[in-house]
Amino acid sequence: MTAIPQSRTRRAALVSAMCALVVGLGAGCSEDPDAGTNGVGKLPAAQIQARTKKAAGAVDAVQLSGTVVTSGRTYRLDMRLKEDGGTGSVTSQGATFHLLRVGEQLFLKADSAFWTHEDGTSDDDAKDTAAADKLDGKYVKVPSGDPSYKKFSVFTDKDLLLDGLLTLHGSVKTDGHHEQSGTRTIRITGDGGDGGTLDVSLEGEPYPLRLVRAGGAGTLTFSSWGKDFALEEPEKGETVDYGKQLPTS
Repeated sequence: MTAIPQSRTRRAALVSAMCALVVGLGAGCSEDPDAGTNGVGKLPAAQIQARTKKAAGAVDAVQLSGTVVTSGRTYRLDMRLKEDGGTGSVTSQGATFHLLRVGEQLFLKADSAFWTHEDGTSDDDAKDTAAADKLDGKYVKVPSGDPSYKKFSVFTDKDLLLDGLLTLHGSVKTDGHHEQSGTRTIRITGDGGDGGTLDVSLEGEPYPLRLVRAGGAGTLTFSSWGKDFALEEPEKGETVDYGKQLPTS
């Protein structure tokens, strides 16, 4: 019979002692990070991405917040979205405005500074100031033919936004188990993170919880999945007519 090296015996005894200590603290020595989860953490990265996009597309409502960088401009969003519209705030270049879309009707509300030129001047300063004061804090209906309609309505379109955001670029792989706002997640990456990273919930439905977009194009968090909210057009007394092409700041 071959003798077992003494060093191996010591290692085995040390491992046994460590396991006994861990078990005594209420955990297993080889604890499964996917135990008690929805199981997506055990899937290949491509399947996780497909499952989270399916889950996001099937739910009626969501809240997203964070930044989106597009065409060299950064937009800070705090939006609640559902199938027939959305509402929330957008900040860009120091100006904050509120968007509300109910069906095809899009409304924009901002303070007087938003409605004046960025340098605070205009061809007719007094006229511009009077118009801005009239629009201050009021909803303006954005005509569907106005260039601003397409630019702003995308921020209120749940399916369009999620379909464009929840795609990682390059080779998709898993990047370990993490946590987002107290919820266990599995992280997947595109090209080792250069193509974006996405944290997917391991609890309940595999909803996306945090997205870091490729190329430094912003970071977004997702919450309130499936939580409905009221979405109604503003009262007539809350709306005014802008009377010309809206600014696109």
